[in-house]
Amino acid sequence: MKREGPPVKKAVSLESFVFLIALLGFFTWLGIEMGVVNLFNTLMNTAYRLLMDTVFYIMTIAVLAGAVSGLLVEFGVVSLINKLMSPLMRPIYGLPGASILGVVATYLSDNPAILTLADDKGFRRYFKQYQLPALTNIGTAFGMGMIITAFMIGIVSPTGESFIGPALIGNLGAIIGSVVSVRLMLHFTKKEYPDSPCDADTSEDAVDLIKYRVVRPGSVGTRFIGAMLDGGKSGVAMGMAIIPGVLVICSIVLLLTNGPSASGEYTGAAYEGVALLPWLGEKIQFILSPLFGFTSSEGIAVPITALGAAGASIGLVPRMVEQGLANGNDIAVFTAMCMCWSGYLSTHVAMMDTLGCSRMTGKAILCHTLGGLCSGICAHWIYVLVRLILP
Repeated sequence: MKREGPPVKKAVSLESFVFLIALLGFFTWLGIEMGVVNLFNTLMNTAYRLLMDTVFYIMTIAVLAGAVSGLLVEFGVVSLINKLMSPLMRPIYGLPGASILGVVATYLSDNPAILTLADDKGFRRYFKQYQLPALTNIGTAFGMGMIITAFMIGIVSPTGESFIGPALIGNLGAIIGSVVSVRLMLHFTKKEYPDSPCDADTSEDAVDLIKYRVVRPGSVGTRFIGAMLDGGKSGVAMGMAIIPGVLVICSIVLLLTNGPSASGEYTGAAYEGVALLPWLGEKIQFILSPLFGFTSSEGIAVPITALGAAGASIGLVPRMVEQGLANGNDIAVFTAMCMCWSGYLSTHVAMMDTLGCSRMTGKAILCHTLGGLCSGICAHWIYVLVRLILP
């Protein structure tokens, strides 16, 4: 008889010893390279600087973006976008027009926002069963899109270069990547799920989300203030939610990306490291350069971090721009890949489980990996083409 409840393992298993050996080996190597005291001082100082310089800045953008998105939803701008874009969804993505709601919802917030829609029977009834799992891919491809775009545009270049164009090109790259991801996913789901409609809400109180929208009670002024403040609160929640990812993942990635201090010695200061990722990047630069056009081998750290957390990945970018390690092309590629991947390794499993499609999780991850790579490649070559036309 199959056991119900959360998965369990033996209290002590081979996994325990393997993990302990790997963890001790990793930090022993870092300790030998940097010195144990310097290693932990650097970790603490880097995490603190990330919190003060990056997390609060991202949270500020999230609050402002949340307020704007709340107003767009409340006063029907999102519904207008839905009406205009719905006819394009089926020929481009192979999904019903209702899926544009998921695109907009995740672009204005984060990946899991599409699950709220998918849980609504009035929304699900527009989908066939084989199309529903693809919501994970299309939602993830646009997760945190507004915040990532606004963050990239707000980065100050030492050369005075504007990053508005590269950020918009990155959005276009993410759209191309999302099409690749969704179309590949549908190729697999058609073999696993029937071509029949999902369950529909036939109750009298059911709301057709395509024809109607739910609004706040009260006057226009009350709705305006309420939508703006509620949207801002959601931005605060999102800003708080990214703190673990930025502080933990970004600190480790920076530790593996940066080198010692300017003197060549380890001092325990923030942002020091062992420069492992640039070393690896140099080894495969012959692949990275034609595909993504990274200015420096350090650029590989951004998409790698985006696999786990988009907030952490964009936190790496300002320092790279400041040091001359990233330019407009890199911003376009970073925007595309951070937006398309947006931490999918950390959300895909839970999202597929919520949709009741756990057996397709591996396929969803594979499809989205390829989609993210395509987004970065396309963003690079679109940027090159635009610079040729508009130097």
